[in-house]
Amino acid sequence: MQKKHRSLSDISYAMLAVFFRVSALLSFVILFIPVLNPARITQKINRNLSLFTSGFFYQSLTGDMGRFLDKGWILPGTMTLVFVSSMVACLGILACGIGACASLGNNKLKRIGSLFGIGGSAVTFLSVFGLINAHAQLVSSAEVERIMPNDPLGIKVLIVFGLVFFILSALFYFLTPKAKKDEKCHLEPSMELFLWVLPFVILVFLFSYLPLFGWRYAFYNFMMGEQLTADKFVGFHWFTFLFQNPATVADIVRVMKNTLAMSGLGILTSWCPLAFAVFLSEIGNVRVRRIVQTFTTIPNFISWVLVYAIGFCIFSTDGFISSLMVNSHLWESGKNMLMGDQHIWLKMLAWGMWKGLGWSAIMYIAAITSIDQQLYEAAIVDGAGRFQKMIHITVPELIPTYLVLLLLSIAGVLSNGMEQYLVFENATNTNPIMVLDLYVFRLGIDKGVIPLSTVIGMVKSFVSVTLLFGANAISKAIRGTSIV
Repeated sequence: MQKKHRSLSDISYAMLAVFFRVSALLSFVILFIPVLNPARITQKINRNLSLFTSGFFYQSLTGDMGRFLDKGWILPGTMTLVFVSSMVACLGILACGIGACASLGNNKLKRIGSLFGIGGSAVTFLSVFGLINAHAQLVSSAEVERIMPNDPLGIKVLIVFGLVFFILSALFYFLTPKAKKDEKCHLEPSMELFLWVLPFVILVFLFSYLPLFGWRYAFYNFMMGEQLTADKFVGFHWFTFLFQNPATVADIVRVMKNTLAMSGLGILTSWCPLAFAVFLSEIGNVRVRRIVQTFTTIPNFISWVLVYAIGFCIFSTDGFISSLMVNSHLWESGKNMLMGDQHIWLKMLAWGMWKGLGWSAIMYIAAITSIDQQLYEAAIVDGAGRFQKMIHITVPELIPTYLVLLLLSIAGVLSNGMEQYLVFENATNTNPIMVLDLYVFRLGIDKGVIPLSTVIGMVKSFVSVTLLFGANAISKAIRGTSIV
């Protein structure tokens, strides 16, 4: 009976630890979901603002309230209190997250983590009092009708979270055995690696999965500046509109042709980084090899705006080439080679390769360094030359890496990016340069048709996932290996 009681106690303690960590994880949801922003105490604050933005970007918090602050309808001290309280809430939630990470260690780390949780929840409560006080100041203002105070749901959520996490932290602290005097903080290697990966997992969630919440706009008749209400729900109207409107269908066909053509050219030239890495590794002089690798990698870190600026200085009417040709009396007047739609797909491919060739070769260079040197030594003994070693050893060893990257390229065949085509677009090349990402941007931002652009983005995501699993299935059937 005593053994059974101890087992139940262990299970209860493990469940408590899980609840403690899950609560800390859910607290990050409060930070980045605008609907749960407790700082939106007035409807004049942007409804798309999250608690994280409210706590660290004062200009964003008060960006739509300049007139109210200038006229004194809202006191600057009130907004300062909202800003400081939001920042304190963010820091409190961060402390709770640190406590949850520390709870993965030994008893000493667990007790330290529970103290972080207690302190973080207490700080969160303090921020709630500040927000409630700021809300009370707005309600008591003489211009309350113009200010339009709001009772945000986030304040109630923050109160519940703080209370629950405080109780969990206190229980976790008292139920965790005391550490020995000479015991040091210790974390298992697997947990340590998990904590190293955790920040990247959070970033992927924030920028890749949390935005999927915006897919709901595809089911509403939404216009920019409006709110999503039940009366605006239209179901699958925009999905059918995408294929029923002849003009939209024609645009989609043209855009898809451009997208698939440019992606196809990219896939056909995907072997170039591999070849560049192989030849680069064959340079005997280490200093020369490093210089070449550095100069071919730097363009990747230059923004497309600056790339276009460089291209404009070289290829515009008054650029370097035109000036040289005019001064040499080969041309009568300068020519703007950035204008026009001739060979625009090849031009975009050339710019993309110039910018990304060196960076794309880094993975192959890393793979080359991991090749067993005994293979080269055995080849030398057999009388193989430099090119024979490249063809029979280096390239075959790089093929698995190339195929993995090729599968990812096939999955992203509809994602060409937007920045390159946005900066190079002009009145003479709009039709052939308009790729899917740029079309969605123009449709949503320029024309304000948010639901239709969301539908296109959703379809693109589903197609990309389908292509990924299809290419993976083909690779598994042919080579016996897969990446998914």
